[in-house]
Amino acid sequence: MSSGGLELPPGDSSHEGGPADAPGGVPGGAPAGIAAGAVSLAGGPAEAGSAGGPGSAGAELDWSAEAWSEVRTRAQRAGRAYIWLNLIEQRLRSVVGAVLRPIYEPVHGGDDWVVAAAGPAGQEWVQRAVAVREVSRRKGYLLDSADDNVLSFLTLPQLRELMVQHWPCFETYFDDRREIELALDELEVTRNVVSRNRALSRPVLEQAERASARLLEVLGGGAGSPSADRLPIDAVEDLVGDRYADVISVHPDRVRLQRQLPAEDLFGGARRLDAIGIGLNLLVQNFSGRRLVRLTEAGCRVRLLFLNPASSAVKRRERELGLRKGELSRSVEMNILHVRRVRAGLRDPSRFEIHVFDETPRFTAYLVEGNSSGIAVVQSYLRRARGMESPVLVLRGGGRGVPKDADHGLFATYREEFESMWEDSRPVS
Repeated sequence: MSSGGLELPPGDSSHEGGPADAPGGVPGGAPAGIAAGAVSLAGGPAEAGSAGGPGSAGAELDWSAEAWSEVRTRAQRAGRAYIWLNLIEQRLRSVVGAVLRPIYEPVHGGDDWVVAAAGPAGQEWVQRAVAVREVSRRKGYLLDSADDNVLSFLTLPQLRELMVQHWPCFETYFDDRREIELALDELEVTRNVVSRNRALSRPVLEQAERASARLLEVLGGGAGSPSADRLPIDAVEDLVGDRYADVISVHPDRVRLQRQLPAEDLFGGARRLDAIGIGLNLLVQNFSGRRLVRLTEAGCRVRLLFLNPASSAVKRRERELGLRKGELSRSVEMNILHVRRVRAGLRDPSRFEIHVFDETPRFTAYLVEGNSSGIAVVQSYLRRARGMESPVLVLRGGGRGVPKDADHGLFATYREEFESMWEDSRPVS
């Protein structure tokens, strides 16, 4: 008998929580109907343990490593989704207030303008918002005086309802009502899941992120065209990116990098391109000569710094990688000849500079800057691994969306190292 007077079900085979060898049970003591690896909040009686000992309480409270992994994944996905939903709700609240307040507040005053705007159809939920605000006042839940208004207690569906009811007031500012409603429809599934702390699948999260970014753009809160910035800054990076200096992604090798950030997206639209490395294969072998010509003719300044194919450092690198003598140097020579032909086809060759250096190569870096932001791809050289197989850092630098401590970020460090190496290098005729 429980403390509430309710009798607990017996632990026999006709109830959940029976032992593993009971009919209807599954191996390991999990009740029938619970999938393997799921988090069971009420396990069956322990099979071992003396009376009063650690195994005799009747419920298994420990989580396995698999269960912890599952709940951490759930929390991470829910956290990303919550940030997007929070931004959308704040932005929509701001838009609704900016449009409807000047219409209703002069007549109704105070917070009554929200009640008037809701009209008869919204009386129930707007009165509920008023009641919740009063409770929050009494219990001290209003931590910011700016939130002490009825509008701040409206949910995303209620803000949407206000916009739909008064669309003639909003269509002056927004072209397509259908696009806004479709994006909000896509977010409703995610909002429902996150608010009830249920599992959020990756496809639904990705759909919510796309819908949120599109909606922020439509509502005037976006960050401009993603193609102009090559790798758009998302809401999570913008809020917590300073935890990792200016590192925005890490990849185990260059193959995985190029799946997320193809060469066209990395170099296309650049206004300044500086690269240093042994052979600069990421640029030379993945970005055509014609595209390099068009990029430079469009105003991009290019500086390429190769390892001197005749230097002793190339021979040492060949031995490290187990290559035949002269194999690496010929590859670098071919890349240099290719970019020389590109330079020869330009109307203004001075905007396309090629140098070589003779020091031990320590890293390869592509520093790409556009009109409003910059991005860098950096790899350290490992003794036994080719550049294609080495880990890759992607850095954000310059312009909008850079963390507050960007002066101490890695982009500036590699920029300074490039300039130092460039000063000590020799031009290729």
